[in-house]
Amino acid sequence: MMEWLRSVDWSLWGVWSLTITLLIVGLAGTVLPLLPGPFIIFVAAIAHKFLRPETGISWWSIAALTVMLIVAYAVDFFSGAMGTKWFGGSKWGVAGVLIGGVVGLFFGFIGLIIGPIIGGLVAELLLARKEMGPAVKATWGSVVGTTVGLAARVGISLAMIAVFVLDVFW
Repeated sequence: MMEWLRSVDWSLWGVWSLTITLLIVGLAGTVLPLLPGPFIIFVAAIAHKFLRPETGISWWSIAALTVMLIVAYAVDFFSGAMGTKWFGGSKWGVAGVLIGGVVGLFFGFIGLIIGPIIGGLVAELLLARKEMGPAVKATWGSVVGTTVGLAARVGISLAMIAVFVLDVFW
């Protein structure tokens, strides 16, 4: 038994434990607020690259993950505003959604959901001077856009994990 324990490459176990933990936390952070999921997945790949350079992920895949990370955050940031615009929102409604999203960050999970909705609705009612019906429709676009953005972020995060796994094991 002791001979087996001495023969185990514990550094390899440690690297893989760290990598898998970060990938799981990153995937969870894709749907949980205040955890930067795609970024954590990216950090897992970078950590693996530097801790296991001989068997780790290639620089080409790191470049692909970098692009995917940027796209994930761009889609996430603009999706609510695009939904608002798509559903007939004004430039004020779009700005309200973006500002409401930033303010909502300071109020936890509920703030992340409610902030853009309130921001868009208030901007449409007060600044764009819309009636309640069109203002609610534009605000509903924020909800739809944010939901589409979440789905895209989950898809991109799964693709990032797939790129990592395929590069390391293929």
